[in-house]
Amino acid sequence: MNDIDKRKQLRKYKTFATGLFILMACIFIFTEYLQKTHASHWTGYVGAFSEAAMVGALADWFAVTALFHYPLGIKIPHTNLIQNSKEKIGDNLGNFVVENFLSPKNIRPYILQLKVSKIAGQWLATEKNQKVLIRELSAVVIGIIIKLDDRQVVRFISMKAEEMSENLNLNNIIGNSIDYILEKDEHQKLITGLAGQVKNYILGNQNMVRERVKRESYALIPKFIDDAVADKITNGLSMYFDEVQHNLEHPLRREITQKLIVFAEEIKTQPRWKAEFEGVRKSFLHEDKINMYAKDIWNSVRTTILSELTKEDSAVKKYLKKNLDELSYSLQNDEKFQQKTDHWIRVTAYRYILKNTHRFGELISSTVGNWEGKELSRKLELEVGKDLQFIRVNGTLVGGLVGLMIYTIAHFFI
Repeated sequence: MNDIDKRKQLRKYKTFATGLFILMACIFIFTEYLQKTHASHWTGYVGAFSEAAMVGALADWFAVTALFHYPLGIKIPHTNLIQNSKEKIGDNLGNFVVENFLSPKNIRPYILQLKVSKIAGQWLATEKNQKVLIRELSAVVIGIIIKLDDRQVVRFISMKAEEMSENLNLNNIIGNSIDYILEKDEHQKLITGLAGQVKNYILGNQNMVRERVKRESYALIPKFIDDAVADKITNGLSMYFDEVQHNLEHPLRREITQKLIVFAEEIKTQPRWKAEFEGVRKSFLHEDKINMYAKDIWNSVRTTILSELTKEDSAVKKYLKKNLDELSYSLQNDEKFQQKTDHWIRVTAYRYILKNTHRFGELISSTVGNWEGKELSRKLELEVGKDLQFIRVNGTLVGGLVGLMIYTIAHFFI
């Protein structure tokens, strides 16, 4: 029922209760007239009933009216109770709800019945719902990105980069990196590749070697001897680097490894290298360049995120959909995952409700307290006013019966 229907219903029952009072008044007047003109035994009983009924009707009318209004507009003490005591009503109502509905004993049975995982899984399994969820998440992230102040973000990135760069020891980082590569034997791949490249370079440039040998040779030495020497050099070198390429235990490899170990230790310990890398750090990571890097990084990240979240078939959205499909399947079919999810939801909900029960009470109290007194009275009267009119009706009838009993007892026994 809306407010209009409730108002009509309230008016109807008010009219009925008032009409009953008027009927009792008319009966009383009529019996008083009969007693003065045509005195009869029965008129006394009817008159006593109607008189007491009027008193009961008026008393209950006053009591009911005093809840919501000043009777006849007269500001009698302890009337218009709802309007004058709305703050107290709000506090008491809030405390009542918290103590009787939000206690651990009352909440626990409902919390234990919570089984959200399957419902959530079925909801996520629908493609339409997935699209809605992804669209809303994308809209939230896009809204956050757009509202961010670019200058503040760049300043934040720059500040964090400066903090990191101040504690950045490039010599230790590079030295430790070399140690890691040597420990994993990753440098052997580099040696193998370089040896192969050198061998191929030598074999591919035999003519150049011959020219160099001829240029450095004496004029009296025949050309075929110079060519033979050049070929010997070329073949010897190529065979040597072929051995380095294919023999992992070659002495040259061990020598290179030893040199790299010494070099890594020098980088970490010698002041000369520390000064060199500190100069490199300052030249690449001074304030202006850091700001420029931070601006470029943020622009790139911002553009990429907005682009990915705007396109319908972007990689990010496909990734989100894939994970939602997996989550939906797990929520519907994986019993252990369901139990963990439902347990987490129950524990979280239980703790949150118990932790914030006082806030529910404060919400009810402040809501009722912030209502206008007349508005609160009107709302409550619309909700319970119909039933209160039956108090007036019952008061009329009960008052009449009590008056009749008193009259009868007085008439026969006193």
